[in-house]
Amino acid sequence: MTTAPQSVPQPEPLWQPGPDRIAGARLTRFHDWAADRHGAPARDSGDPVADYAALHRWSVTELSRFWQAVADWFDVRFATPYDTVLADRAMPGARWFPGATLNYAEHALRAAEDPDRADAPALLYVDETHEPATVTWSALRTQVGSLAAELRRLGVRPGDRVSGYVPNVPQAVVALLATAAVGAVWTSCAPDFGARSVLDRFQQVEPVVLFTVDGYRYGGKEHDRRDTVAELRRELPTLRAVVHIPLLGTPAPEGALEWADLTSAATEPVFEQVPFDHPLWVLYSSGTTGLPKAIVQSQGGILLEHLKQTGLHCDLGPDDRFFWYTSTGWMMWNFLVSGLLVGATIVLYDGSPGHPDTAAQWRIAERTGTTLFGTSAAYVMACRKAGVHPGRDLDLSAVKCVATTGSPLPPDGFRWLHDEVAADLWIASVSGGTDVCSCFAGAAPTLPVHIGELQAPCLGTDLQAWDPHGKPLIDEVGELVVTNPMPSMPVRFWNDPEGTRYHDSYFDTYPGVWRHGDWITLTSRNSVVIHGRSDSTLNRQGVRMGSADIYEAVERLPEIRESLVIGLELPDGGYWMPLFVHLAPGAVLDDALRDRVKRTLREQCSPRHVPDEIIEAPGVPHTLTGKRIEVPVKRLLQGTPLEKAVNPGSVDNIELLRFYERIAAERAAGPAAQEG
Repeated sequence: MTTAPQSVPQPEPLWQPGPDRIAGARLTRFHDWAADRHGAPARDSGDPVADYAALHRWSVTELSRFWQAVADWFDVRFATPYDTVLADRAMPGARWFPGATLNYAEHALRAAEDPDRADAPALLYVDETHEPATVTWSALRTQVGSLAAELRRLGVRPGDRVSGYVPNVPQAVVALLATAAVGAVWTSCAPDFGARSVLDRFQQVEPVVLFTVDGYRYGGKEHDRRDTVAELRRELPTLRAVVHIPLLGTPAPEGALEWADLTSAATEPVFEQVPFDHPLWVLYSSGTTGLPKAIVQSQGGILLEHLKQTGLHCDLGPDDRFFWYTSTGWMMWNFLVSGLLVGATIVLYDGSPGHPDTAAQWRIAERTGTTLFGTSAAYVMACRKAGVHPGRDLDLSAVKCVATTGSPLPPDGFRWLHDEVAADLWIASVSGGTDVCSCFAGAAPTLPVHIGELQAPCLGTDLQAWDPHGKPLIDEVGELVVTNPMPSMPVRFWNDPEGTRYHDSYFDTYPGVWRHGDWITLTSRNSVVIHGRSDSTLNRQGVRMGSADIYEAVERLPEIRESLVIGLELPDGGYWMPLFVHLAPGAVLDDALRDRVKRTLREQCSPRHVPDEIIEAPGVPHTLTGKRIEVPVKRLLQGTPLEKAVNPGSVDNIELLRFYERIAAERAAGPAAQEG
């Protein structure tokens, strides 16, 4: 293993927690308790970085002891005890807590059992009016109990699939928890997904119940989805019942059940005790190059992983209010719901992230008393460009942490949060994936924050950077791999009986080791830098480069709204690296702007980062969950037909891809036209 030269000076952190904050962190209390009860190394209170590194090392070398400690610390209720913590460490195929039975929903509703908390808010729901509405713990529990009883009356049994075509509203949380209480399997899509995209997902899992809205409000407008719902009903023959949620106030369509009729009884929930590895929900990959992968995660695996993440890494507890801007089509919604596991109040926002203006999310954080605010790196950078001043204009004194995901938070994003929100702000850039519905690296309340870096690998996550030969790297760019199993790794993909697609997705490069598809640097300080997707990574003159570095530099320029860089290996052995730029209104891509882009990349990155060509584009395509689409564009530029390069239903604007298809056609015709 390579190490950094000792002479390299260590940069000063942007922020570090004070002694009181470290002492009060749940992570610190867990560390001391695990040292006393489970053999974790004791803390050396003089060096929090070394303390965390030692705890992390123990958590991945003593997997069984660590996860048993997590289960004990959070008082996980096993209806029947487990035989052992980890029966098989193989990946794929690890078997966690065999013999145990439990229920995720029971844990999510535990706070309602406390008489002192029954009338406290479990959910705060906000729409574009920004007026919070409250659902108390007792109301949430009885609604879940009522709906779970009705699902059973409809014949829903453990293992049946229940689907939701619903936005981020309280009804979605109730439906998920009632489904889990019954032991059925939840799956959801946001109502901005078109019918084809929803069917590509739901048809794979054959749901028996569909919860659906009549429409939703976004950007100050109402969007009627009744025609889409009718199409879903026609194309999902396994449905036994459809439940109508009238967000726009329309009557239930013929044959549909009314939400209010199913949730009005004051019923105590009955929790089906299911095996630890029993499916909890199905999440979906973006599906940009084919049918989305239907990723199955387990009740027990998600329960333990999310208790660890919310309770230790996010430092959430009963006094916290947890807001993450998300939709039900993204894993962060599932993660947000898991804030209930540690008794936190979760904030649900259904609406545009920038309505009526760019500062909207900050105002929601203010109005709800949010303590941990999660958003996207793109939103932070949009606020910076728009000149938003949250700390000056709003009372954000309750916010102790701003977390970002979706893409790496650029260095300018760290500086902006520090300068414009609060100097004493914990900034947590996190990175993980739908595949594990969690983070591989990110937040740690006891550690310093360095600009452009994720604080640390997460506990229980054996995160490493590897070269192509499987050699671990320190302070060098490598493939993000996880060398030991995590409880929330998929138990399987749906309709993948031999496990072939699952294996090929993560384990074909390094047998028995999870390869995620990101380039990272694991630093000698045990922090992490994300460079972008490795399957779209640029490789110039044998030097690997992440696209994120280019986006961060280029998109500082006020003329450039967004960009997309592609690296193409050419048949003659050459390499073509175009940079597509979507300009801000009024900007012109002239020679002067081209020169500024090149000079910026040369000075802030390296000469290798300078593109071969800068091309104006009408826009940058994204997945439905907002991620830039790089690999399908690369395939288009290599000549792959559009219908084979991308699943049209997974893209926010298919017409944008036709632009890149035309660029490919023009390049292909160029030499022939010149010869003619």
